[in-house]
Amino acid sequence: MNSGKTVFSQLMDFIPTYEFRKCIERYHGEYKVKTFSCWDQFLCMAFAQLTYRESLRDIEACLRSVQIKLYHMGIRGKAARNTLAHANAVRDWRIYADFAQVLIQRARKLYAGEELAVQLDQTVYALDSTTIDLCLKLFPWAKFRRRKAAVKMHTLFDIRASVPTIAIITHGKVHDVNILDDMIFEPGSIYVVDRGYLDFARLHRIQQASAFFVTRAKKNFRFNRICSYLTNKTSGVRCDQTILLRGFYSRAAYPDRLRRIRYLDPESNRLLVFLTNNFSLPPLIVAILYRYRWRVELFFKWIKQHLRIKAFYGTTENAVKTQIWIAISIYVLIAIVRKQLKIERNLYTILQILSVTIFQKTPILQALSDSECRIETCDSHNQLMLFN
Repeated sequence: MNSGKTVFSQLMDFIPTYEFRKCIERYHGEYKVKTFSCWDQFLCMAFAQLTYRESLRDIEACLRSVQIKLYHMGIRGKAARNTLAHANAVRDWRIYADFAQVLIQRARKLYAGEELAVQLDQTVYALDSTTIDLCLKLFPWAKFRRRKAAVKMHTLFDIRASVPTIAIITHGKVHDVNILDDMIFEPGSIYVVDRGYLDFARLHRIQQASAFFVTRAKKNFRFNRICSYLTNKTSGVRCDQTILLRGFYSRAAYPDRLRRIRYLDPESNRLLVFLTNNFSLPPLIVAILYRYRWRVELFFKWIKQHLRIKAFYGTTENAVKTQIWIAISIYVLIAIVRKQLKIERNLYTILQILSVTIFQKTPILQALSDSECRIETCDSHNQLMLFN
């Protein structure tokens, strides 16, 4: 007897299917498709991400072992290995990239009220990339080194919401700083980047867009000091200066003034030098903002450890991008469920619980709640009494 919906089906109920259909129609994802739809493909890949399946054969074996439950999970098509492999290789990855953006916008609205350690009205972003190593023989399109292949996931991370807002997937040879050419900067927002993005011509684009950046200076950085400001040495701030670039090409690339802050990190006892075009923030706040950049590093670590993006189910570029975008969608979906159900557990614990309860017909709030739930059992009248 069917006593309810599976946990997997309840989790997928948080997905706006109307927006998913719009993404499919935008790229004609189901042109001449009769049985295995894009929704079936997404559900199978979501199942693989949530349960950390090793391969397409592993996905097929696990789903066929629960064949009678597939209908209640929402999977209508036959989940065959070849069918899923063909769908990943052929169907446009932009379907799932656009749908991930739908989930991201929803998550950012839910987490808009989250507080940071500093009081800021502006949106703070961290920009960084992570490299995923691949086999050159299987992924010849993913150029990286002479005998090594790789893809890079360049990510713009919303620090307040703790979700990625932009993810650009390229082969490994694309330098991080080139991604700044493809970005549209929000006026008033703050972009925190490391020294790998220190290109003054590209940073000047952020200045011209009325946005702000925070980065670190290199050791050979040359400048002319215009003025200095008083600082509180006990806070760790050693100096706060307004400067102009000294080199001819650097000055031509960034003709405006910059702010230079030297800060002694009390945890590592290292002297850090920050550059920013924001002259209104206190210097200590600038140092704290740069420390927030590590949240994008934690995101990379989390998604590599707990979702399936280090080993891929297909070798084509389309299959790789499809798998990465669906993994991002699952990460954001779990964040949405956590916020809407007001669950106190962290994302890792939620994912671990989902991986073992995915086929159970338990209310999802009860499954994910950290409080112990009492389950009432009814005695069967057909059971004979062994003892009086």
